[in-house]
Amino acid sequence: MRLDGEQRLPFVFLSLCVLVPMKLLPLLTFAGGLSIARAVTVYGVTGVVPQTALSGPNSTPSPVVAVYVPPAFNETTLDVPAIPDPAPPTQFTLQLLQNAQDVNGLSIPQSGAFYGFSIEMSVATQVIGINSSFLNPPFLNLMSLIVERAGHVNIRVGGNTQETAVLVDSLSSGKIMEKDKEASSNPTLTPTLYITPEILYMLRNVSSLLNARWYLGIPMNDTNNPRLQIGEAAEAILGDFLLGFQLGNEPNLYAAHGHRPQGWAQFDYFGEFGVMIQAVANDDKIHIRNNIIGPSISDTFWTTESVWDTGFLQSYGNSLSAISVEKYPNQNCAAAFPSPETADQIIDPQREFPHYLNHKERITDTLAQYLNSSNIAQAMGKPFLMFETNTASCGGFLGLSDSYGAALWAIDFGLQMAYSNFSGSLLHVGGVSDVYNPFNPPQTNASGFSQWSVNPIFYSVLAVAETLGRTNASKVIDLQANTGDIHTPAYAIYENDKIARLALFNYVSDSTGASDSTVAIAIGGGETGQPNGTPASVKVKYLLAPSVSDKQNVTWAGQTLGRWLQSDGRFQGEEQVQTVDCDQGSNTCTVKVPAPGFALVFMSDDAFQQAAPQSTATFETTSVTRTINTATVDQAVLATSNGQNGKDRQKQGSTSKGSTGAAQMVSAPHLAALCLFILAGVSSVCLS
Repeated sequence: MRLDGEQRLPFVFLSLCVLVPMKLLPLLTFAGGLSIARAVTVYGVTGVVPQTALSGPNSTPSPVVAVYVPPAFNETTLDVPAIPDPAPPTQFTLQLLQNAQDVNGLSIPQSGAFYGFSIEMSVATQVIGINSSFLNPPFLNLMSLIVERAGHVNIRVGGNTQETAVLVDSLSSGKIMEKDKEASSNPTLTPTLYITPEILYMLRNVSSLLNARWYLGIPMNDTNNPRLQIGEAAEAILGDFLLGFQLGNEPNLYAAHGHRPQGWAQFDYFGEFGVMIQAVANDDKIHIRNNIIGPSISDTFWTTESVWDTGFLQSYGNSLSAISVEKYPNQNCAAAFPSPETADQIIDPQREFPHYLNHKERITDTLAQYLNSSNIAQAMGKPFLMFETNTASCGGFLGLSDSYGAALWAIDFGLQMAYSNFSGSLLHVGGVSDVYNPFNPPQTNASGFSQWSVNPIFYSVLAVAETLGRTNASKVIDLQANTGDIHTPAYAIYENDKIARLALFNYVSDSTGASDSTVAIAIGGGETGQPNGTPASVKVKYLLAPSVSDKQNVTWAGQTLGRWLQSDGRFQGEEQVQTVDCDQGSNTCTVKVPAPGFALVFMSDDAFQQAAPQSTATFETTSVTRTINTATVDQAVLATSNGQNGKDRQKQGSTSKGSTGAAQMVSAPHLAALCLFILAGVSSVCLS
């Protein structure tokens, strides 16, 4: 059944289609007597990743099965970095003032919805849902976790693929999105994207279930023939849930990526941006004239100041609802898009890991360049947004970007942005080639086998939401704790002019406990000239994992979202909030921070309530699927299938003639159990 217009909105059926874990395919026995494979070959982000032999109680020797595991599901972990030398002091005191009016250097008021998500437009139908009628329950559940803490969640659907997006009435396939990969261009292989208005109805239906607000993009790849249809349709369909339109994504890279001639620079961009602003002004189907977001540049080739020097803000300020930049602290492009010219530029994640495990190198040093621009934005009365970020561009670093260490980095990075007077930041979500994703849907719609995977960095969004709370009145200060030690930073949050919460970090990874921090917290008293104000007790929540390298054993206040391919987006376990009794005689509370660890300290019951999760809306599938795994494959087909075609992966596979082991190698074909939807007697198949 297909509904038109606003009639479509209330009819939302939730589907949950999941994947057979590709690493487990060799362990399955299919109809026809397929024997169990003893080893697998896995293609990772840097090529072939050897795996140990697999065996089972009934296994017999058989040909090796080549199975492709995308980087997003690669279990490679890094070694835990050494304890810093010299090690940070393990005991220190935080002497704090009770009232915000007595504190210099506080940030502007911040929202608990500070962190949101930037979903690459080309993967929106994998992440959010198939169409307006079939939404992914795990995605809704994950977003609901943020909404219950922050009041709403901000999501951008865009990225590189928004620049080539074309809105059409319909597609012959019946899908709501198609990629023309033959027209892929530039080093990131961005395909031309065809979308229908159905994708906007899908976003609107998400907002009808929970308070999600959306950023979209107006393509700027052809300013001679502006395509404003996305803006026209989005304004009509999304209404008040539309936050704004990004105009141009990383224009500083247009020339390098072949979208503009060499030599095209800041003043050329200034002129073309003006052409698009005028086109929007002349379009009577776009009614809000000052809802544009820009310039959305990264710091490659251009600086923000070089754009401001063109007169950009003076000329277009009245058309801007927000000023935006994009920044990843590092890049993994040489590994993600290998070529002989860049082979010597590949960054080793193991060597890079320690640079993310401190408060300076990938945090304060990274953000220093934006302090002037954030001041300019404040003077103009405009929000300053980090419109796209994550650990490293081009998909992130395997073993680093998907680790607990990255979660600590993301909390610190988010709070430092808040302290630096950004008004929001969006963590990017790409496809299965990206290891930095906060969450990953199953690779294919193989119902009955697996669910979603939630990476440690998603927990960072929840921690930041609770650190800032729901009042939209939280002001942040970097305390330069422990005499400025970069491995044990701390922030104070003042809410409604009172000390409310403390965020305490320990980047050191030491399983012995010898590097745990002991933090003495004192409110007033001492040399402050104020009376003692330390409460009788405080509450503490911890974000914990066994080590900074761990990927799947993260807990927030004792709860987990499950291991890879085991999450439906809902917390498992009981919440554990610790109560720490204070010594009001000595005017101190003593809080432990494990190594590694993050502790969120609530300085009053009111501060706890303003950040505590409200009642959670949860979503379950309404689709009926097969209750027994009945996937089968003909042995003859299996024996001759080339599967994922290892020979095309930089000739690192062994299915091609003459390769090592070619005589013994067979590959598994694409295996997916179809999701069968039964609704009012009508059945349909879950789309890829």
